[in-house]
Amino acid sequence: MTNPSSLLREHALAFRSLHVPGRPLILPNAWDVASARLVEDAGAGAVATTSAGVAWALGAADGERLDRERALAVVAGLAGAVRVPVTADVESGWADDPAGVARTVRAVLAAGAVGVNIEDALHGPGPAPLRPVAEQAARIAAARRAADAAGVPLFVNARVDTLLRGAGGVGDTLERASAYLAAGADGIFVPGAVDPETVRELAGGIDAPLNVMAGPGAPPAGELAALGVARVSVGSGIAQAAHALVRRAARELLGTGTYGAQDAGLDYGTLNTLMGEGR
Repeated sequence: MTNPSSLLREHALAFRSLHVPGRPLILPNAWDVASARLVEDAGAGAVATTSAGVAWALGAADGERLDRERALAVVAGLAGAVRVPVTADVESGWADDPAGVARTVRAVLAAGAVGVNIEDALHGPGPAPLRPVAEQAARIAAARRAADAAGVPLFVNARVDTLLRGAGGVGDTLERASAYLAAGADGIFVPGAVDPETVRELAGGIDAPLNVMAGPGAPPAGELAALGVARVSVGSGIAQAAHALVRRAARELLGTGTYGAQDAGLDYGTLNTLMGEGR
């Protein structure tokens, strides 16, 4: 029988190896076991959670309004249901201080995930949309120490929200990226960067794998690869599309009494078999 700690380390190393500039890891983000199994079945090399999708599935709003325990129970369910590595979106760490971020990382590892996204955005009212650089670097350093102490090469993906929040330009983003890498981050995630020139400048200025968030209106993954991107994710985009279908089908059924929106549904037997296969 494989030792769970050994398997976790194997998954962590495998996950790291998938981040290749020019040949990016493509992550169709999942939010529950069913979506994770479908993503794996489609051929994904890893499964990433979306904090928004997980929160919505549990009846909460995004933005650190879902507590750590409930969110990580979902992560554990995903990790136990698929054979590929799992990385967890932990928002800003579900904690007020670095010690709390370290506790979150230990819980992520216990759940079976081998990567985390940690963002520098602040949620709720406050004077600034982002944490000060030094404060965020301390949180990333705490995450790194916690993973190293556990003996697992956790991939720490430091999310920089300057562009997404309108809190700075490329120069500010590069400054934050440098500080986060020095603190122990393994990769840099810059949502809001889809303009080719911006992406090229970020990829050239960051000495680590660059993750961008794509979706409708963004360049295709192949074009992002040519710009030097090492990881492409879609955040809550697929969850939003799935929920749009639910609303469309429900409104059609309740309005006209017809079933057109259900025409593209997965075959019952196919889906039932996939869910019953187990890890």
